Amino acid sequence: MSSSLRLGRFFGIELGINWSWLVIFVLIVWSLAAAIFPAQNPDLGDAAYIVMALVAALAFFTSLVAHEYGHALVARREGMEIEGITLWLFGGVARFKGMFPSAGAEFRIAIAGPLVSLALGVLFVLLAVGAGLPEAADAVVAWLGYINLALLVFNLLPALPLDGGRILRSLLWQARGDFRWATTIAAGIGRGFGYLFIGGGILLFIVADSFSGAWLAFIGFFLLQAAGGEARYLATREALEGLRVGDLMAREPATVEADMTIGRAIDEVVWARRHTTYPVVEHGAVVGLLPFRCIAAVPRSRWDTTTVRDCLVPLAEIPVLAEDDLAIDALVELGESTLNRGVVLDGTRLGGILSIVDLARALEAPPRRR
Repeated sequence: MSSSLRLGRFFGIELGINWSWLVIFVLIVWSLAAAIFPAQNPDLGDAAYIVMALVAALAFFTSLVAHEYGHALVARREGMEIEGITLWLFGGVARFKGMFPSAGAEFRIAIAGPLVSLALGVLFVLLAVGAGLPEAADAVVAWLGYINLALLVFNLLPALPLDGGRILRSLLWQARGDFRWATTIAAGIGRGFGYLFIGGGILLFIVADSFSGAWLAFIGFFLLQAAGGEARYLATREALEGLRVGDLMAREPATVEADMTIGRAIDEVVWARRHTTYPVVEHGAVVGLLPFRCIAAVPRSRWDTTTVRDCLVPLAEIPVLAEDDLAIDALVELGESTLNRGVVLDGTRLGGILSIVDLARALEAPPRRR
């Protein structure tokens, strides 16, 4: 899950928002302001309900961020690399690079988020019960206590990829020492919960004519797809096991200089070596990539006045890999890039280029003997 908007780095971990987060944010604000708060506190005005809903929604998503940072900070302590945290339609997700180092590490990482939610839920409930807050503030705090505890219960369902599913997998992995078997079992349970939620949601929608049934079915569909994704990721990891970026990348790719005109780049490089993308170098260092589609978008009349630098995708927007990176990690990183390819660097010097196609060929290759 990639970020559409980056909010910054906190505790050394990047935090971002996916566009789908706005959907659930608007729905929460609308439901709180239009139904929940008016029903519980009928003597307050519409303006108060809107302010309460906005404060509650923002505090709720802050709670989600705290939940994900619980996972991420423990993962970093376990030696894992954290690619970032993204808020999206179903809350938040902490993106880890690489596999969990052990069953115990996965358990500690998985349980950290629910413990944060438990602490926040209890804190908000205690404030609502004993702090003597004004009516509006008390309603917001009480809802935050309820929603954090509800989030805790949902996340502890033993269904991969929920936290409860990861906890279950870590226990199965520890008991049998077989990560593949543990993932298969936990993902299967996740699919079972997915079908259960879809069936229950459809039944609720038909019998009670309730929109919550459609939402429950939607959650079930998410669980079904996500559990299947975990199983596919495991199969992909096994297919790429032992392979590194250096084994699959294209070495000595055709390059273009940043200050070349498009016309000169076409004459000297593109006609001779036709590719979809060309690394761009300046004084021997890589500064970006030049996709062929960008070349094709330049009118012929401007070939002699437009430079490669005017068209390139800068290095900051390109996946940067190292030869020793695992192929499975590169696949995840390239899959999140619109270019579907990255440069392999040794310092600032170009080592090669790796594309999704290179990884797809490795997946399609016959199984290797071990």
